[in-house]
Amino acid sequence: MSLSGSLVTHPSVVSHYAHLVETGAFSRDLEQEKVAAALDGLIEAISAHRLARKSSALGWLFAKNKRSREAVKGLYIYGGVGRGKTALMDIFFKLLPVRGKRRTHFNDFMADVHDRIAQHREALKNGKTRETDPIPPVAAAISREAWVLCFDEFSVTDIADAMILSRLFSALFKEGVVLVATSNVAPEDLYRDGLNRGLFEPFIGVLKRSTQVMHLDAPTDYRLEKLRRLPVYMTPLNAETKRGMDEAWEMITAGQPSREERLTVKGRQVVVPRAAGRAGRFAFEELCGRPLGARDYIVIAQRFDTVFIDGVPVMDRPRRNEAKRFILLIDTLYDSRTRVFISAEAKPDGLYVAASGTEAFEFERTASRLMEMQSADWAQPRQKPDAIAAE
Repeated sequence: MSLSGSLVTHPSVVSHYAHLVETGAFSRDLEQEKVAAALDGLIEAISAHRLARKSSALGWLFAKNKRSREAVKGLYIYGGVGRGKTALMDIFFKLLPVRGKRRTHFNDFMADVHDRIAQHREALKNGKTRETDPIPPVAAAISREAWVLCFDEFSVTDIADAMILSRLFSALFKEGVVLVATSNVAPEDLYRDGLNRGLFEPFIGVLKRSTQVMHLDAPTDYRLEKLRRLPVYMTPLNAETKRGMDEAWEMITAGQPSREERLTVKGRQVVVPRAAGRAGRFAFEELCGRPLGARDYIVIAQRFDTVFIDGVPVMDRPRRNEAKRFILLIDTLYDSRTRVFISAEAKPDGLYVAASGTEAFEFERTASRLMEMQSADWAQPRQKPDAIAAE
């Protein structure tokens, strides 16, 4: 959602939110107003903490020794998609008057953490450090760079992340780091049904002790209202349909940067060329031109609420293998009620042109499902597993 208006003339999250309501960018909502007020309170607390630390050299040293006791309690905001969490976070981050702040997608942050851990282990191997545990020095380095961390789309889907989160964030909070995060799920539902979840559960307690948890339960999914006006099946393949897919992608991802992601399935890796939050984007060949199977598609459906498929061709008997995978893919996405955006060479009932063979019969079901998945009521807000249990 666009943040219209100058933040300079709106010195608080509440006042800027009121401006967005006045201009029609938001509809007034009491739950959003509560979150805006909490973000303003956090700005005041962070600002006061920063000044106390810098009031004098002696005072700064004294404060540093008590950082874990005096640390500011952060904020964890969860709720369904399209509730305005990201827009409110945007305002908060821009208004926060500290230099040591970092705003990033949670998956990007964890990738950076794993890179730092690998570098520390390499340094240990080469005799450049005697510290065998990489977590404390990595947390200290991160806190020196930014002591206010803002995460969008906080979710835990990777077992490697899950196993270190409790120790990592305990160390970060001990360093005085303040966490502000948005998520689609409550803390208790993070990494739900994940492998070895018992090892992850201490992190939930760490998170609750160090943040105020708020449920943004706004009655309207504003982004979904806009998406209802966008076509989800676009044909034929041309520049116009490409623009339509790109427009839908920008709206679904709310402008978040996309990156390559890898999902682990039975020891193998499935490459997601573009992932942003709970949305993944693939070319047809990347999903159906490669030897992927049911388990791969299930993991994709667990990981993403929305899947984009670019460039679905018309298929015939020479492409029966691709057709079989496409049938299986659509069945999986249909069963999981995943929102799907597709650009295709033809309408659903014209995508498979062979007149004989089992694929021709099975594709009738696929075409019917593709038609049903275009309805405005198809992609209603829903809870999905927050973890990938595919090992």
